Amino acid sequence: MTPDISICITNYNARDFLRDCLASIYGTLDSVSFEIVVVDNFSGDGAPEMLRKDFPNVTLITNDENTGFTRPYNQAMKLTQGRYVVILNPDTVIQPNALADLAKFLDSHLEVGIVGPKVLNRDKTLQKQCRRSEARPWDAICYFSGLSSLYPNDKRFGGYLMSYMGEDETHEAEAVSGSCMMIRREVIEQIGYLDENFFAYQEDSDYCRRARLHGWKIYYHPQAQVIHYGGEGGSKVQPFRTIYEWHRSYYLYFRKHFAKDYFFLFNWVYYFAMFAKLALSLFVNLFRKKKVVSTPKP
Repeated sequence: MTPDISICITNYNARDFLRDCLASIYGTLDSVSFEIVVVDNFSGDGAPEMLRKDFPNVTLITNDENTGFTRPYNQAMKLTQGRYVVILNPDTVIQPNALADLAKFLDSHLEVGIVGPKVLNRDKTLQKQCRRSEARPWDAICYFSGLSSLYPNDKRFGGYLMSYMGEDETHEAEAVSGSCMMIRREVIEQIGYLDENFFAYQEDSDYCRRARLHGWKIYYHPQAQVIHYGGEGGSKVQPFRTIYEWHRSYYLYFRKHFAKDYFFLFNWVYYFAMFAKLALSLFVNLFRKKKVVSTPKP
C-alpha cells in the first residue's frame, strides 16, 4: 500500500535529537499512513544502533563517510513511495497534527508544489528563516546589513525573511526551510532531486526556485508547527566546515540562478563580499570558547 507521506531524514552525530524527532513523528501521525527513511552519515555516537533497536520500522541507510546533507536526502527520496515527501532535519520535534495538516493543505491546493510549516526556536518563537524570498542581492544586502531589522514591516527592506507578513498568516513564499518541507510527488517527477553541488545549505532555496520556475507555488502554512533546535549534529562536530559550506552554498546559489542577470563587475564585488564575510566568520570562530556556527541558515 502506498503511504500518504514519506519522511526523509539525514543524520550525522545527532542521536538523541533524532530519537526525540522520531518519537514525535510516531506520537503525532495517526491519521495518515507514512514511512520513514533515515540516512546516517557515518555517525560515531551510536545512532544506527539506536535506530535498529528502538525504531525497527524505520528504513536505515548507512554511509561510510560524511557526504553532507543533500546527497543523503536524495538517497532517501529515491526509496520513497509516498504521495508527499518530507525533508526533515533530525533536530526537530513535530507538533501535534503538523505533518497531517501539511498533507491536507496540499490535498486542497493542487497548484502548490511545496509547503513549509511554522518553524519554532527552542523558546517557541518564530524561526524567521522558515519563510523567505529567493534571496536576490538586494534582499541579502538588507538582511546582512541590518536594514531588515530596522524596517521589518517595510517590504522594500524586509523582503528576505518576509517580516512584513504576519507569522500566523498562511501565504505564498519564494522559499521555505529545508528543516521541514513537504514536496508533492509530481514535483519530484518533474524537476528531479536536490542539486548535489550543494554539500549542505541552500539546497532548499534552490529546489524551491526550480519548482517555481516550473509553475508550482510555494506556501508557508503556520497552522502546522515544528520545533527546530538548529546547529546540532554536524554543525557542532565540524563548525569550521559548516561555516565554509554555508558561504560556499550561497556563492553557488547566486552563480547558478542570478549572476547572469547582473553586470560582471557587480558580480565580482558581490563575490568579494561573500569571501570577506567567510573570512570574518572563520576568524571570529577561532576565538570562541565554544565553537559555533555564526551564520544562520538562509
